[in-house]
Amino acid sequence: METEIREVIYSEEYEAYYAHLDRRTKEKYDYVTQVIKTQYRVNKKFVKHLEGTPFYEARISVGTDEHRTTLFAIETTNFMECKRVLYLNSFLKKDTKQYKGEIRKAHQILDKYL
Repeated sequence: METEIREVIYSEEYEAYYAHLDRRTKEKYDYVTQVIKTQYRVNKKFVKHLEGTPFYEARISVGTDEHRTTLFAIETTNFMECKRVLYLNSFLKKDTKQYKGEIRKAHQILDKYL
């Protein structure tokens, strides 16, 4: 088993979203989470910074569906240097316009944890 370098903390909102996913999508989520936990340098295919925000997004592709999870690097602003990651909220990406609403949700969830 690979050594975990990051602890992942799940918000209630993330867990509710994850609970309603199908088996195949959960497997993809689990794979990306394992990459986040065990690799120092995570490929942008899996995690990307959301410009103009303190957040990152985990990127999960299943067929033509693009799922996104808003992440927050705890204790540092650089994801690669963090030891703990908070999964805030997830959504099925439809278009770029919905990001503003999802970022607002992420800020609200983060406020509960700070």
